[in-house]
Amino acid sequence: MLKLNETTLKKTEELFKQLQYKVRYEKGQFQSGYCLVKSQNVIVINKFYTTEARINCLFEILQHTEITVEVMEKMDDTSRKFLNEILKEITAPESKGVQGKLEIDVP
Repeated sequence: MLKLNETTLKKTEELFKQLQYKVRYEKGQFQSGYCLVKSQNVIVINKFYTTEARINCLFEILQHTEITVEVMEKMDDTSRKFLNEILKEITAPESKGVQGKLEIDVP
């Protein structure tokens, strides 16, 4: 089980960087706590969120992110393993965090 702490947040931010997304924390009136600008690959999360809430937002966005084989091949092994950990966490039936299922074939 992943711990929702600052280390996990940094790893998740690095993962999105390798997925070619920019993660920013700003104040705003987001009804869902975050805003995703797909055309620019920018994720804006409410800067007043706790570390746990920020991670949950990023995990939720990850569920809706298309990850191509080309992008996966460019990722380093550490990020690829971390992505697998996240996918197991968010797809596990007993997961109390973000719910949903994302299926990708990881080489």
